[in-house]
Amino acid sequence: MPKFMAVHTLKKPLTRDELGPTGKAVKAYHTPDAYWVKSWLQLNEEGKITKAYCEWDGKNAASVAKALKTSAPDLPVDGVYPMGEVHAESYR
Repeated sequence: MPKFMAVHTLKKPLTRDELGPTGKAVKAYHTPDAYWVKSWLQLNEEGKITKAYCEWDGKNAASVAKALKTSAPDLPVDGVYPMGEVHAESYR
């Protein structure tokens, strides 16, 4: 299944506990067409989340966007983008 990156710039910085219910809602909404894999979090000086980069497996970008809109309608979505991965060890 293709990989996608959903980018979220939060309206205000949040702790992991504050963002937790959103993560649980997204995790509970998986379908055969869109599945949240993991996220990388950009933190501010206080350790609060300001931006999230979320890896998804999905049929297409529209499937991921639909899953986000359905499961977490208040979560801002900057965009959903096709994703690739490269490991630094490939360049030794």
